[in-house]
Amino acid sequence: MDVITLGETMVLFTSKSSGLMRYTGDFSTKIAGAESNVAIALSRLGHKSGWVSRLGDDEFGEKVLAFIRGEGVDVSRVTLDDEADTGIFFKERLSPDEIRVKYYRRHSAASRMRPEDIDEEYIAGANYLHVTGITPALSDSCYETVLKAVDCAKLNGVPVIFDPNLRRKLWTEEQAREVLLKLSGLADIVLPGIDEAEFLFGRSSHEELARQFVGNGAAAVVMKLGKKGAYVYSEQTSGYVEGFPVNQVVDPVGAGDGFAAGCISGLLDGLELKEAARRGNAVGAMVTMVDGDVEGLPDKKRLTDFQNQVSKEDVDR
Repeated sequence: MDVITLGETMVLFTSKSSGLMRYTGDFSTKIAGAESNVAIALSRLGHKSGWVSRLGDDEFGEKVLAFIRGEGVDVSRVTLDDEADTGIFFKERLSPDEIRVKYYRRHSAASRMRPEDIDEEYIAGANYLHVTGITPALSDSCYETVLKAVDCAKLNGVPVIFDPNLRRKLWTEEQAREVLLKLSGLADIVLPGIDEAEFLFGRSSHEELARQFVGNGAAAVVMKLGKKGAYVYSEQTSGYVEGFPVNQVVDPVGAGDGFAAGCISGLLDGLELKEAARRGNAVGAMVTMVDGDVEGLPDKKRLTDFQNQVSKEDVDR
């Protein structure tokens, strides 16, 4: 297995019309989850990925499982829980520029993940373990599960990649800061957004924030800077990696997961950290051009064509 990740994936209901949800009669459904987004993205790019989670033993759980399995992700370590439901959430389109999201995930099956759900041998066989700051926010047992997965990776020489993925609604700022700092220190590579870096260390330059992550224990940092690209820092290399221009952003949700997958894909293919970040920038940009978390994730050919086209346009200018 190239990459193993773990976390909650839910069913998303999106109103087909704009306005208050109370007046909406029609919804479209999709699945959404940061970690499964990364697993799916890596599978499309030709890598072997595995996703660990809990789902309700219900129709929504079967929907999530079938979709992720259909994308080529290994789901052999997913548990169907007959004592809890699969999480769901709703997206309310009040106007083209105002969207509200309401979650129904408290006491969901995924929030009942526990350390016993982690198979050390499974993680030992991976090239990377990918974890985010969302999973430990779901419950104490989820936090313990993430720590168990990280411990298994460390014991078996598997590098850990951590995306803070701050979700302020899930816990207090004090809890979030304490846990995210701890996991950042345990990780080999951290993939923070600039807002998350400032949340953890205070406002400062990109260079200083990156150094703070390394001083906290990480070996390398790839910091997301939105349309500006990324800033890379390690003892071996540092510098900015330019982003890819997007003429029209259709849906920015999922861009960070695409960025993470692109970076990891680059590392799996033996690219240097800056080139891996460039691939991350490309995948993240492509995701924003399509509505949905995973709908815009490219395969390797589309990714290569996109990167080459942008490079050609730069030369022509």
